[in-house]
Amino acid sequence: MLPPEIQRIVLLIGLAATSYLLILAWNEDMQADRSPISYSEAPLVTNSQTNTIDTSAIRSASVDLSQSDSDIPDISLLSDDDLPTSLGAESGFNQVQKLTPESRLVVVKTPKLKLWIDLLGGDIVRVQLPKFPVALDRQDTPFLLLEQNQNQTYIAQSGLIGPNGLDRNGQRPKYTSPVRELTIDAQGDGLGNLVLTTIADGISVEKVFFFNADKYLLSVSYRLTNTSNEAFTAGMFTQIKRDRKAVLADDSFSLAPDPYLGGAITTLETPYQKVEFDDLDEDALQAENTGGWVAFLQHYFLSAWVAPNEEKIRYYARPTSDNNYLFGFTGPAKMVQPGDTGVWSADFYAGPKDQIELEEISEHLNLTVDYGFLWWIAVPLFKALTFFHDLVGNWGLAIILLTLAVKVALGWVSAKGYRSMANMRRVAPAMKKLQERYSSDREKLSKEMMALYKKEGANPLGGCLPMLAPMPIFLALYWVLLESVELRQAPFMFWIEDLSAMDPYFILPLLMGASTYLMQSLNPQVGDPMQVKMMKLMPIMFTVLFLFFPAGLVLYWLVNNLLSIAQQTYIYKKVESERA
Repeated sequence: MLPPEIQRIVLLIGLAATSYLLILAWNEDMQADRSPISYSEAPLVTNSQTNTIDTSAIRSASVDLSQSDSDIPDISLLSDDDLPTSLGAESGFNQVQKLTPESRLVVVKTPKLKLWIDLLGGDIVRVQLPKFPVALDRQDTPFLLLEQNQNQTYIAQSGLIGPNGLDRNGQRPKYTSPVRELTIDAQGDGLGNLVLTTIADGISVEKVFFFNADKYLLSVSYRLTNTSNEAFTAGMFTQIKRDRKAVLADDSFSLAPDPYLGGAITTLETPYQKVEFDDLDEDALQAENTGGWVAFLQHYFLSAWVAPNEEKIRYYARPTSDNNYLFGFTGPAKMVQPGDTGVWSADFYAGPKDQIELEEISEHLNLTVDYGFLWWIAVPLFKALTFFHDLVGNWGLAIILLTLAVKVALGWVSAKGYRSMANMRRVAPAMKKLQERYSSDREKLSKEMMALYKKEGANPLGGCLPMLAPMPIFLALYWVLLESVELRQAPFMFWIEDLSAMDPYFILPLLMGASTYLMQSLNPQVGDPMQVKMMKLMPIMFTVLFLFFPAGLVLYWLVNNLLSIAQQTYIYKKVESERA
């Protein structure tokens, strides 16, 4: 018969092993329950047009944007100073071909983008990102960003509105294209364009998409040469149309806060302003800026329309009658005199939240990588992490080097705390005797304890510093791992194939829990007996919590624990030698 102590240890080991196997089985069931991700061959297009609105009748009235049934923004959003006093008769465009849903799509392929353009309106109705697989086990399936089907609406629209605009009365122009598929590779200059053409009042209008094989940014321009006898007046609108449904292939981990899903703009007063669905349900948005952008954000990715730097724009955002939302802006109206040429343009970005690239595209666009209230810590952390990654070429090793750098930077704070803990550990036997002697007199015990602390130079609160100092950095790194697309599906080594996801076998959390227990065993066991027992449960609680954290974050905390144990042991020995 085994001694009771041995039996207890065997039972604890058996319970731990059983719990571990149950968690593994639960995780496998959760993975198996996920719906398989599949895409149709092409986005959904329909022959339906939006409802007709007499824009000339409501131009001077206050427009209730929240009740408008048309996707096309009202011309009152154009700057009134740029419009002529008299609108005159509204011109029309000729239907140069009869489009069917099957013939309306043009596919453009670049190394970084695959997108579908609808010839009705020239809208971008689907965008795939070949460089970003939808999942680690689906490397051949690119991430789907923009899409239009029966279950989802997320498209990028643009057009010309105004007295002679092509998009009006709820109707979109019908374009022709010389090709149905265009491939732009990185050979040569890597540049290419797609030209769509329509005819309005005998004037040929070109909608041109300019592509760069190495970029997620493309340019959309309207080119018009006025061959008529009357002035042509119009302004460009750009907008993102999106429902509020969650992202199908969201790979955020379960215990994380939901990444922001919604719109954003930049203004002179607020460089980064969120435009949330719930706010638009209460009141439509209108704002102004010079240059700027409007974007729609989701986990790791975004789409954005970017205005020319010196152009005065008007933002708008509103819900539509079909349960979708519009986030866009209009540029100033331009008047093209007979014989002159007019050009309207804007840039469109669809891709990852790459901070460096976004900062180059437009001012403040990099702020769409939202690190929360600790951004002032997270931004330097990300730059340091990127620096280390450039040195070693592995994000896991970069996290280890970052942890070491943070530990060195905060070493003086930790050293003070560990010295205080060493003194507390030294007086622990005397503390225990005082607790036994004055167990029935709490007031006397408190006075004797304070006298002992003063005599021995111990500070019971000093030991909190090593635990509290890294917490802001830990929280900031949490947001860096959650938001930075660079760490999405980034491998470390061995079984860790994605540092932004939880450890599939929970090995790192278990090692972290063991290191936490070892750290706790080095600390002085003083205080109320019930408090001591509660502290012994902390490693278990931390382990359970960290089971579902990103592997990169657990790696940071594990390495931080190991470095803390080494520093703590060294200082303890140093204090003991100094006292000797």
